[in-house]
Amino acid sequence: MTRWSWVIDQTKCIGCHACTTACKSENDVAVGVFRTWVKNVDVGTFPDVRRHFAVLRCNHCEDAPCVEICPVTAMYQRPDGLVDFDEDLCIGCKACMQACPYDAIYLDPDSNTAAKCNFCSHRVDEGLLPACVVVCPVEALIFGDLDDPTSKVSRELAEKKVTVRRPEQRTKPKAFYIGAHEATLDPLAAEHDGMYAWADMKNEGTGAQGHRRTVPRSPGAPVPRVSYDVPRQRTWGWKVSSYIWTKSLAAGAALVLAVARIAGYDPGGPVLQWYAPLAAVFFLTLTGALLVADLKRPERFWMILVRPQWRSWLARGAFVITGFGACLVAWIAARWLGAEQVLDFLAWPVAVLAFITAVYTALLFAQCEGRDLWQSPVLYFHLALHAPVAALTALFIAAPALGVAQKTSPFAPWLSAGLGALAGLALVDAYGWHPTPNASAAARALGSGRYAALFRASLIGGFALPAALFLIGPVALFPLAGALALAGLWLYGHALVLAGQGPPIS
Repeated sequence: MTRWSWVIDQTKCIGCHACTTACKSENDVAVGVFRTWVKNVDVGTFPDVRRHFAVLRCNHCEDAPCVEICPVTAMYQRPDGLVDFDEDLCIGCKACMQACPYDAIYLDPDSNTAAKCNFCSHRVDEGLLPACVVVCPVEALIFGDLDDPTSKVSRELAEKKVTVRRPEQRTKPKAFYIGAHEATLDPLAAEHDGMYAWADMKNEGTGAQGHRRTVPRSPGAPVPRVSYDVPRQRTWGWKVSSYIWTKSLAAGAALVLAVARIAGYDPGGPVLQWYAPLAAVFFLTLTGALLVADLKRPERFWMILVRPQWRSWLARGAFVITGFGACLVAWIAARWLGAEQVLDFLAWPVAVLAFITAVYTALLFAQCEGRDLWQSPVLYFHLALHAPVAALTALFIAAPALGVAQKTSPFAPWLSAGLGALAGLALVDAYGWHPTPNASAAARALGSGRYAALFRASLIGGFALPAALFLIGPVALFPLAGALALAGLWLYGHALVLAGQGPPIS
């Protein structure tokens, strides 16, 4: 059996960027994106300064998170261990970019599909070496079979001390480094001013600027600085934040509806009978529209339903949402026909699917192994509580128009408690203990850094103030409290999405 691998000898690398240009030429890589690049880090103070290099690319992990999260098998692992991609299948969901802990995947601006280093698989299949290996003038790039003890890769690994990037991710990378400086491999070890040595381009949105170093240094020791890197863009933005919000509204409305049916509770009037299921369908439809709109290849959205990759929670979530929507339509039809026994039967599947719809995003975010903040178990509890709180706040907003203000007011203390619990969970995310430097850096960006304004606005104006109004305020202020709470829920979700993508990962 063959297992292709790299050994990159940074003691030989001269930083000539020949590997980068050969890769772009061989694979027709578009301007502004890279499959292979050389990161430069300057260490020391003038005049005693040294520049260190690191050749960065896909690590072709044995446990590749990009393969696991891809909903349509566009990212796949070959029998020889190479992680390759099929641009004809890619829907442009960008999940693989969030899952990669090494920042190795980019969006091709020409095809709007994911792409990365694939070890020049078209050359390897013909018995040739990857283009970068051929062009390296100092033979710093070594390519070979890990399962062949006579290969140069195997001999280098047996004879020399090697390291890998971000070993805490446990992805079993197959790119090994000899003599690489810690500041080149640890993305948090060097400071980054957001500018680049040979191109006046800004880093658009990754939050690399101003992060705190995590590698311990003695007092007064010089700070390593990144002097050459490639720019990165934020992958997920307001559409994903809004999808979480609309999904919670849909799931919460249906969950309250189904649980009330199971419990035999009927407040009277059309609120639970008609407005709740119609609201759930509306917000679920909006959720689907946001998900499709966020794809770089939205015309291919249907592929997730006809050729799903079942390990991906994107694929699983698509089927959960589809089944949930079908049950809601059936519920409305049964209500229209007066089929009460059908409603009793549908109550349980609607409740189960609504709950899964509410929380599955936490499972999806857990597959985004490049974004450590999203791995927090707190997210499960947040999303589970987010849904009923969002639905009840929406009900309080609409209550005067629906003529049920007095009937819903007894639920105000419960809603106040729910908002208080969400505030507590948010504080844990921002100021609690986190297991990795990446998660800690993202939490700092959330609680006291770049996204602190969004976080504090959600905490104070969206959680604390509405909770107080629901607890002690007059009924006339409940719609205002509900509007503030809904705004706070969106603001916090948006801050969490942005902050999770803040720390650099390459």
